[in-house]
Amino acid sequence: MRIDLQLHSRYSDGYYTPAQLVRFLVRHGIKVASLTDHNTVVGQAEFRKACLQHKIKAIPGLELYVRYKRRTFNVLWYNYNPAAPELIKMLESTWVRRRRFAEKVAGRLRRLGIKFNLERFIAEHPGYLPANHLADLIWQKSANRRLIKEALKLEIIREEDIMRYCLFPKVGPRLQDAHVSFTRVLKLRKQIGGQLIFCHPGLNNKLRGTLFEELLKAGLDGVELLSPHHGHNTIMHLNTIIKRRRLITSGGSDFHKPGDEGVRPRYSWDWFVIKSEDLPGVSKILDNKK
Repeated sequence: MRIDLQLHSRYSDGYYTPAQLVRFLVRHGIKVASLTDHNTVVGQAEFRKACLQHKIKAIPGLELYVRYKRRTFNVLWYNYNPAAPELIKMLESTWVRRRRFAEKVAGRLRRLGIKFNLERFIAEHPGYLPANHLADLIWQKSANRRLIKEALKLEIIREEDIMRYCLFPKVGPRLQDAHVSFTRVLKLRKQIGGQLIFCHPGLNNKLRGTLFEELLKAGLDGVELLSPHHGHNTIMHLNTIIKRRRLITSGGSDFHKPGDEGVRPRYSWDWFVIKSEDLPGVSKILDNKK
């Protein structure tokens, strides 16, 4: 059975609305899916409704920016209660912090002559302020494009170039991620349920050192095994740990938007397919078992 347990919509850094995303999943034969927007559950109701209309099983999902013992990483949270007041309160606090970072970034850019309507952008993104969409907004103005091209001295400007120069400079305010304490997440999980999964740990060397083992001891339930961010060696290494510890596993395309028309690979699914049969313990997520 084809599944996808990591997807993003316009409510974080994806490009489709939840309803558009579901129609896209239908065309690709996905039977079970989870919308895992960053630090927000704003799109969950729309996603669940669209999945019901198209006979896709929707799993409540969330990708959290987390901190534990001075290490930062991402956690996927499945099958929580999206309406839990304590969860909403925690997520809203991350949005407030992210907004403060954005306001400081906007001040620096104004001093550089780069202008955009931050207040409108904030109003259009009630759950999460995505760096890629902010970069798109900045790039829309021809005057901004001219200033950025002059500063970078590059013939071809990529989205990551814009973000690096405007939002993540080496010196000055940065659009930082708003992390939450993993200890706080563990306590909240006891109240509202669900499974906590180490998100694409092969990205940015999160498997280096003892972090994974420490998280498992603290209460982490499992790990994302199949991901476009994982090479074969990472998957083999994870499988050894999964078998020894009998962990829950998940898998997802980390879909944000398709590639250009007529170009392959256009989607993560062009080079790997996520089947529930290939994910040990995933039934605990699909069936919400303890």
